[in-house]
Amino acid sequence: VRMGRTVVELFYDVISPYSWLGFEVLCRYQHIWNIDLRFRPAFLGGIMQQTGNKPPAMLPKRAEYLLKDIKRMAKYYQVPIKISGDVFQRIFQTSSLAAMRFITAIDMTKPEYLEPLSREFWIRFWSQHEDISQPENILTVARQAGLSSELSQKVLEMISSPTVKDRLRQTTDEAMKYGAFGMPAVVAHYNGEPHLFFGSDRLELLGSVIGE
Repeated sequence: VRMGRTVVELFYDVISPYSWLGFEVLCRYQHIWNIDLRFRPAFLGGIMQQTGNKPPAMLPKRAEYLLKDIKRMAKYYQVPIKISGDVFQRIFQTSSLAAMRFITAIDMTKPEYLEPLSREFWIRFWSQHEDISQPENILTVARQAGLSSELSQKVLEMISSPTVKDRLRQTTDEAMKYGAFGMPAVVAHYNGEPHLFFGSDRLELLGSVIGE
C-alpha cells in the first residue's frame, strides 16, 4: 500500500498556454507519482489585476522569446499548441471569464467532465485558433468534451448564478493566498505545509520536493 498521497492542486485558466502544458504533464505524472491531483479552475485576469502583474508579452523582447519557448515546450511535451503570429493580440482580446465559470460550474456538478472539458477549451483556443468567449463556442466545446446538449445548456445557465461566480472568485483568491501571481500555480501539500510552484517548467523540482 502506498502511504498518504501528496495532494497537488493545479490552479489554471484555459487562456494560458503554460497552464495547458502543466495540466497535461501532471495528468501523466498522476499515474506514476504518489499524488492526488486536484484541478482548481481559477481566473487569470483576476490574479493579474489584483497582484499588479503585467502580461509578459507586453515586453517585445520577451514576447519574441515566448513564441519560441512555447513552441519548444509544446514539441517537448507533445501538446498540440499551435502558435500564430497574432497570438498575443488574441489573448488580449479574449476574456476567459465565461469559459472559466462554465468549467467551474462543471466542477460543482459533474466533476468527471472537468479534465476532458478543460482540455477541449485549450484545444479550441490553442490548436484550432477559435473563439472560446461566446456562448455558442462554449456549447461547441462542451459537445466535443462529451456533455449532452441538455447538460451543456443547464451549465451555461449556471454561469450567471452568484454561486458559480463566487466559487470562481474564491478559488482565484485561494491561489493568491498561496502566493500565486500568474498561471499555472501548482501547490503541493507536503509535510504539513503548502509549497507553491509557478509555471510548467518547475515540475521536476516539485517532484524532488515531494520525494518523487
